Amino acid sequence: MQDKILLFIPMYNCEKQIVRVLAQLDTNIQSYLTEVIVVNNRSTDGGEQAVIHYVQEHEFKIPVTLLRNDDNYGLGGSHKVAFDYAMKNDFDYVIVLHGDDQGHIENLLPYLQDHSYRQYDCFLGARFKKGAVLDGYSWFRTFGNKVYNLLFSLVVHKMIYDLGSGLNMYSCNILKSRFYLKYKDNLMFNYCMILGSSYYKHHMGFFPIRWSEDDQVSNVKIMNQAVIVLKLLGSYFLDPEKFVEEEHRDTVIKEYTANVVFSTKGGI
Repeated sequence: MQDKILLFIPMYNCEKQIVRVLAQLDTNIQSYLTEVIVVNNRSTDGGEQAVIHYVQEHEFKIPVTLLRNDDNYGLGGSHKVAFDYAMKNDFDYVIVLHGDDQGHIENLLPYLQDHSYRQYDCFLGARFKKGAVLDGYSWFRTFGNKVYNLLFSLVVHKMIYDLGSGLNMYSCNILKSRFYLKYKDNLMFNYCMILGSSYYKHHMGFFPIRWSEDDQVSNVKIMNQAVIVLKLLGSYFLDPEKFVEEEHRDTVIKEYTANVVFSTKGGI
């Protein structure tokens, strides 16, 4: 039996890139997916119209739905919207592919074809695993990421090859507890997920990916982020149980909600 797989594409001010991401979804890729959702986190550009126009002009064999968050929830908050959508609609897995066209879903295709993704609760794209290809990524950032991967590996007692790339896959079985709800809503969400999954002994696997940087606009402030990540790791190291149970969000949101802007299941 084929798994019910949701592809979640978070979008924030990437009007130029989002159409290239949608173009990655050829008929071969679509044959392994059940539905695509694009979650717009209150973008201020023309991303929504770009999505609608592209979907209307191209043939999709699976439903495509465009959601708009009811508030700016951040990247982590958009994950929570998508995870809730997946569970409410009885999906088995969620694939995350960032809308800025840095990751390439074709890197996941071999594992979809042979079903080896089923071995993992979290199957994570890795920019720094043997076989990965980095286009336009500086040596300094590569070195820094490898250092942090090593630090996390030492703390969680498992090799970590990437703390948060733009291509990941999660089993909905682990999401049902909503263990991630109190994790940060910003770019730190994936770091928290790594630590939480390590604590709960989720079966984590990594696969090498191709990562491209050309016309994307980075939202990462490197030095500031480096300090925050070290603090996160330190708090987990000192008391893992406290880390997974405490509130990490700057603003507590009761429900992460979004409205359907467009869907091939029912129009606008």
